[in-house]
Amino acid sequence: MLIVPGRPGKDVCDKELGYSRRDVLRVGGSAMLGITLGQILQLQEATAATEKDPHHPFFGSGPGWNKAKSVVLIYLQGGPSHLDLWDPKDNVPDNVRSAFKRINSVVPGIDLTENLPKFAKQTDKTTLLRSVSYTPNGLFNHTAAIYQMMTGYTADKVSPSGQLEPPTPKDFPNFGANIIRLKPPTVPMLPLVMTPRPLQESGVVNKGGTAGFLGRGFDPYFLFPPGDDMDMEKMERIKVNDLALRPEVSKSRLARREQLRQLINNGMPELDKAVSNYDLDKYYEQAISLISSGRAREAFNLKAESDETRDKYGRNTFGQSCLLARRLVEAGTRVVEVVWPKVANSDNHSWDHHVDLTKRMKNQSAPMLDAGLSSFIEDMDQLGLLEDTLVVAVGEFGRSPQRGVSTSGNSNSADGRDHWPYCYTAVLAGAGIKRGVVYGESDKTGSAPVDKPVHPIELLATIYHAVGINPASIVYNHLNQPRELVKAEAVTALYG
Repeated sequence: MLIVPGRPGKDVCDKELGYSRRDVLRVGGSAMLGITLGQILQLQEATAATEKDPHHPFFGSGPGWNKAKSVVLIYLQGGPSHLDLWDPKDNVPDNVRSAFKRINSVVPGIDLTENLPKFAKQTDKTTLLRSVSYTPNGLFNHTAAIYQMMTGYTADKVSPSGQLEPPTPKDFPNFGANIIRLKPPTVPMLPLVMTPRPLQESGVVNKGGTAGFLGRGFDPYFLFPPGDDMDMEKMERIKVNDLALRPEVSKSRLARREQLRQLINNGMPELDKAVSNYDLDKYYEQAISLISSGRAREAFNLKAESDETRDKYGRNTFGQSCLLARRLVEAGTRVVEVVWPKVANSDNHSWDHHVDLTKRMKNQSAPMLDAGLSSFIEDMDQLGLLEDTLVVAVGEFGRSPQRGVSTSGNSNSADGRDHWPYCYTAVLAGAGIKRGVVYGESDKTGSAPVDKPVHPIELLATIYHAVGINPASIVYNHLNQPRELVKAEAVTALYG
C-alpha cells in the first residue's frame, strides 16, 4: 500500500513525532513490490548518451516510428482459434471447417465468423494480421509461449508439454517494463498496469509478466480484483487504496510535510551530497504528485461511466477491463495489458478449447471478446485516442486446423482443437497502423502462412518501434551482460 507517513490524529509539525529523513522520503511502500514509489519513479528514468548509435534506444525512423504515446495489449491467453474467429475457411474437410458461419464485415473482402458480429463493424479501423507464425522449440505449452510473446525470448527451461519454473529475478523483462524504463509517462500517472489477472498456466503464475532483471521498480501495477475466474463482477470490487491519501492526511497537511522535508534536506548537506546523483527531490515530487492529484485513482472509477457504456462493453470481467484500459489511456498510462480473465489451460471461458469448442466459444468466450474489443476500438477511435495509441490483440498461439488431433501431447475431443503456433491471427489498430486491411495470408486450411509470415518477436519489435524505441537497443541483464530488447526488426509495412 502506498501511504504518506504519519500517525493517526497527529500533524507532521508536531515536534514529538521525531521524523527521520527516511520516514519523510518514504512516500509509500507498495505491499506488493516492497519498495518506495519514489524509487519506482527514479528507476523509470531513461539513460542513454547519443542517438546516433544504432543501439541507442531512440535510434530509428520509418513508417510508424514514435507514433504511439500509449500501448494497449489485449492478451488472449489460452490461444484462440483463428479458424473460428478471424480467418474462416470454406471448401475444407469436415474436421477442419468451423461450425460457425462466415459473415461479411464493413470492409469488402474481410470476412469473419458469426462469432464476431460487433467486431465486423470495426474492421475498417484495424489490420488483421493473419500470418503470425513460429516453429516451436518447446513452445507448445502455454507458459513457454506466453514468455516468448511477452519478453521476446525463450525461457531457460522449456518442454514440449508441461510447466516451467516460476518467475525469477533473472527473467527477461515484460515488454511494458522495457517501455516505461525508456519512456516514462510525462503526467502523474501509473506508467504500466496489468489487469484483471496474472498470466498463468496451471501453477506457474505471471511468468513473463514481471520486470525480471530490470528490478521490481519496473513491475506493472498489478490490478487483480478478488474473486475466481468465473466471477463476472470482479471489476466492481476494484480497490486502489494505495493511490489515496490516508483519511487523516489532508492535502494541506501533505503540503506541510513537504515543507518539513525541505527543512530536513537543508540541514543534512552531507547526505544530500551523497545522494545528489539520484535526484531524489525529483522522484519524491513525482510520487507526491501521483498520489495527491487523484488522476490515477479517478481513472479506476468505472462507475463514472454511464450504464449504457458499461453495458456496451459487457458486464463481465473482460468487457469492464477493456473499458478500464480506455480510461487509463485517457489518464496518461503508457502501457496497459488486459489479460484474458481465465487461466490459460482451463475450461469454461478459457480459449484453450481442447473440448466443447463450439458450445464454449459460442456461449462464453466469443461474446465477451466481441463486445469488449469492438467497443474499445470504437470508443478509442471516436475519442481520437487511436491516433497515438497502438492496440494489439493476440494470443500465444492459435488452434490446430484439424479437430480431434493431438499436436502438444494433450487429448482433444472431436469438437476440440489443440495448440497451433504455425499460423494464427493478431488484430492491430491505431498509431498509424493501416486501416481496413489484411496483412499476410494463411493457406487454404489455416495451417501456415503463404506469404508475409510474422514471428511474435517481430510483433514485439513493431510495438517498440511504434513508441519510438529501437528494438535493437541494449539492456543489461542480472549478470551485466548486454542483450537486445528483442532480436527482430519491426514490421513497418503494417503502417500507412
